[in-house]
Amino acid sequence: MLKSRRPRMNNESKENLKGSLLLLLAALIWGMAFVAQSVGMDYLGPFSFNGFRNILAGAVVFIYLLFRKKSSTKEEQHNEIKGGIICGIFLFFASSAQQIGLKYTSVGKAGFITALYIIIVPLLGIFIKKKLPESKIWISLALAVAGMYMLCIKEKLVLSKGDLFVFACAIGFSAHIISIDHFSPLVNAVKMSCIQFFVCGILSLFMAFMLEKPTLYGVSKSIWPLLYTSVLSSGVAYTLQVIAQRHTNPVIASLVMSLESIFSVLAGWLLLNQTLSRRESIGCVMVFAAVILAQIPLKRKIKRGIGI
Repeated sequence: MLKSRRPRMNNESKENLKGSLLLLLAALIWGMAFVAQSVGMDYLGPFSFNGFRNILAGAVVFIYLLFRKKSSTKEEQHNEIKGGIICGIFLFFASSAQQIGLKYTSVGKAGFITALYIIIVPLLGIFIKKKLPESKIWISLALAVAGMYMLCIKEKLVLSKGDLFVFACAIGFSAHIISIDHFSPLVNAVKMSCIQFFVCGILSLFMAFMLEKPTLYGVSKSIWPLLYTSVLSSGVAYTLQVIAQRHTNPVIASLVMSLESIFSVLAGWLLLNQTLSRRESIGCVMVFAAVILAQIPLKRKIKRGIGI
C-alpha cells in the first residue's frame, strides 16, 4: 500500500510561521497592557509614563544581555547603534503623538486611526522600492481596515485636532516597522532593542521635565502598571517584534500586530467586565479572518520557469 505523504514545510515557511507566532504573542501582550496603561496614566503624564517605562525596559534588557554575553562584530555594533537610535526616535515620536492625540479624541477613533499603519506600511514600501504585496494581501488589508472600523468607531467619523496627532502616530509606527525590517537582519536584535528603549526613554523624560512635573509619589502609585508595561509590553513585546521581523514581511507583520486592538477589547471584556456588542464582535471576526487569509500560502504552478 502506498503511504500518503504530507507536504513538509520548508525552512522559509517555518521561519515565517515562527515570526508570525512571535508577533501574535507581542500583540497579545500589547493588548493586555491597555488596562495597565489606563491605570498608570492616572498619576503620571504621557511623557513621564513613557519615559520611566522605556528606561526600565532598557535596564531589564541590559541586565539580560550582561548574563548572555554574546559579542557582536564591529559592523553589527555600528548597525545596532544606528538602528537603535533611529528606531528609538520613531518609537518616541509615535507613542508621544498617540498619547497627545488621546487628550482630544475618543479611544475608539484613536484605535482605528492608529491601525491605519497596516495600509501605510505597504505604501511607504513603494517609496523605498519594496516589492508590492500580492493581491491576497491587499484583500486582507482591506478586510482588516473594515473590521477595525466596525470594532472602534461608534460615533460619526469627524476629524479633529486629536485625530491628526493619532494619524501622525500611525505614520510613526509605520516608519518604526520599516526601520526594524531594514536593521533586524543586520544586528543582534536584543541589543538593538535595548538601545531603542534608552533612546525613547531619554527623549520622553526630557520632554517630561520640560512640560510636566513627574514626582516620586506619581511613580510609586504607578509602579505596577510601570513594571508590567516596561518588562512585558516594552522589554518583551518590542524585542519579540525585532526578532520576529527578521523572518516576516513588514506588511504581514503590521497586519498581525494590528490584533493588539482586538486583544485590548477582549481584555476589557474579560478583566473589566466591559460589554462586547454585536458590531464589535463582527469587527473582531473580520480582523482575525484577514490575518488568517494573509497567512495562507497560494498554490503556485511552475510554467516555463515563471511562477503563476
